[in-house]
Amino acid sequence: MKKALLLVATHAFVLAVGAALGIYLLPILAAPPAPTTADVASASRAAKYTGEFRRQLKGSDALHWGEGRVSLGPDAISLAGRVAPGPAYKLYLLPGFVETHDDFVRLKPQSLAVGDVKTFENFIVPVPAGTKLEDYRAVVVWCEAFSQFITAARYR
Repeated sequence: MKKALLLVATHAFVLAVGAALGIYLLPILAAPPAPTTADVASASRAAKYTGEFRRQLKGSDALHWGEGRVSLGPDAISLAGRVAPGPAYKLYLLPGFVETHDDFVRLKPQSLAVGDVKTFENFIVPVPAGTKLEDYRAVVVWCEAFSQFITAARYR
């Protein structure tokens, strides 16, 4: 009986670890190639605003973070930096700066979903036509799959 319980426990543990690794690694393995530094530099030349993703935000932790310079222009928002890998990341514009999950949830109804973040080192996300960057003050990376705050930057 002890042997059977030990086998069940060890197999359940290995299954749980495998599932966790799959959730973490699948987005990395399935991600398209990241934009080059030159691509990001080119996109940021037209930037009207810039901000900084920092790891030290209240809502960021060892698995949910971003770092680097984010540039916002009329056609694209780009990041020269990195974000922690994960599934279903979305980029939002917000009317005010937030740095926690609860702060973002409170302002989400007033925010604009710009598009998907598909790469974790550098990214370029097209800005929807007609978007007025001056109507917003901050940019946020949010994980839709797990309702998780990743990072934010104030740009105005």
